Order: sequence, then C-alpha cells, then structure tokens
Amino acid sequence: MSAADVPIDLRGRIALVTGGTGGMGRVITTELARAGAHVVITSRDHERADALRRRIATDVGADRVEVLTGDLASRTDLLRLAAEFAARHDALHMLINNAGAHYRHRWLTVDGVEAHLAVNHLAGFSLTYLLRDRLRADPPARVVNVVSAAMSNVRPPWFGRPRPVPLDLSGIADVRELNPATGFVPFAAYARAKLLATICGYEFADRCRDEGVTVNAVHPGIVSTGIVDEVLPTVLAPFRSLIHRRLLTPEQGASAALRLATDPSLTTASGRYYVRDQETRSPDISYDPAARAAAWQLSLKWVTAPD
Repeated sequence: MSAADVPIDLRGRIALVTGGTGGMGRVITTELARAGAHVVITSRDHERADALRRRIATDVGADRVEVLTGDLASRTDLLRLAAEFAARHDALHMLINNAGAHYRHRWLTVDGVEAHLAVNHLAGFSLTYLLRDRLRADPPARVVNVVSAAMSNVRPPWFGRPRPVPLDLSGIADVRELNPATGFVPFAAYARAKLLATICGYEFADRCRDEGVTVNAVHPGIVSTGIVDEVLPTVLAPFRSLIHRRLLTPEQGASAALRLATDPSLTTASGRYYVRDQETRSPDISYDPAARAAAWQLSLKWVTAPD
C-alpha cells in the first residue's frame, strides 16, 4: 500500500495521530483525511499545526483536521490532551502513536522521567490507557504503535550478531529509575523505550481482545526524518544529505502505519509486530510474562498517580 492509497472510505471515523506535524505524521494525517476521516493531531506548536490543518484542507477539499496543543513529554499535558479529546469526541477509531524522538544527551522531563522513555513510550501508553473507553465505544478500533527495529539490535551490523537492547525491570519501582545516568547510551535508551512500547502494546492487545480493539506495533523502516540526524555520528555529518537520499521517504514510511490502521484484511490482527509489512518476532523478553507484567505496572502506576 502506498501512502496515497488508503483502501477504504473512512467517513465517520475519528483518528488521533501523535506527532502529526512531523515527516511521517504529516503524511499519515493527510491520507487519513483524504480518505474521509476526521483527524485529531497533537503538536507542541499550535501555529505550525494549524498551518498544516489549513494546507491539508486545501489539498483534500475539506477541513477534516483538528489540533490539540500540548507537550507529550509532560504528564500534565497528556492528561489534559486526553480529557480534551474525550470532551469533544464520543469515540476513537484509530489511534496512531506516531510521535518519537532521539536525543544526543540525557535529559529529564518536568516529571523527572528520562526523555526517550517519556516521548517514545509513556506518551503513547498514557493516551491509549486514558482513551480506552473511547476506543471501545464504537468498535472496531485500532491502535498502531510506531516503534523501531533498534530494540532488536543496538550493535552496529559489522560488530557480529544482533544484540537486543537489555531490559531488566527487577527492583525497579518507578519509571524515573529507567535509563539512569550511569552507563547512559542515547541509542540504547531510545531502543529500550521502543521495546517498552511494544511490550505494553502486547499487554493492551490481550486486555482488549474481546472489546473490538486491536493493538499492533510497526517498524516503518529507516525513514528520512529528523531522528536520523540525531542518531547520526558526528563524523558522518558531512554525508548527511547523501545518507538521507538512501533512506525511505516519509511517504514510504507512513505506508506501513497506514496499512495497520486501515487495511480491511487486518481488522482482527492484534498483538503483532511488523517490520514494514512483514510480521516479525520482537525481542524474546517482550514475550516474557514477568517482564510484561512489570512493564505494565510501572507504566500504569505513572499514568494513574495522583496529582
């Protein structure tokens, strides 16, 4: 499926896309709107998001995009974003947790959470959990978590066999303890957050199995976005343009997420991980019941903590 080939009429369907103004997010939002869906996007920059809304309205011939402004790295903003969505809409048919980020240095959010973890895992987990009643309200509904194959290999390909990112949740009582300063490696922190998003997605899938809600994860390929610039070693910076030309376009990357969100043949597929359009096995620990239970409880404790 190409990004411009969403196969069904989505009129009457409501979608929520995080990171809607980014490279892939713009494509996902445009194509869902083109197919008739009402698309709500999140963005920290209201003016940028509203400009995108107006551009898409011109492109598709209808004003079908709505903007919610907030910072996905902030728990307070996530709670508010979910509340605003729920106040405006009785149902949610497609939730695409597309927002992602990689940072060259370790920093903590206003909540004291390592930033990779906050943006790449807790944001999507929180919105999925907080909007679970809207997802159940008018089935079928789909949740798509955009993750990364980095979780399966944090070792450069020329350094031997792939090595999944390590994850040890034993003794961890709070998400603020994850991705600590000691031994911090940015790419591993990013991969660990994506692994946690995948693990908790499996748990959501199990819990929603009889409620008409499917939850799947997808690695869209290595896409030419700003994340690549952050991951790229400084020594390769002079070759940035050449490298980007060899990567997938945002349109090609978006097609993988759009497929999971809209393809009629995947209506009942749930609890799966795809690399592009191929179902694939995620790291072994993602299937471990103890790890899944620990990841779920840590994430749930964070999102439901009293203010």
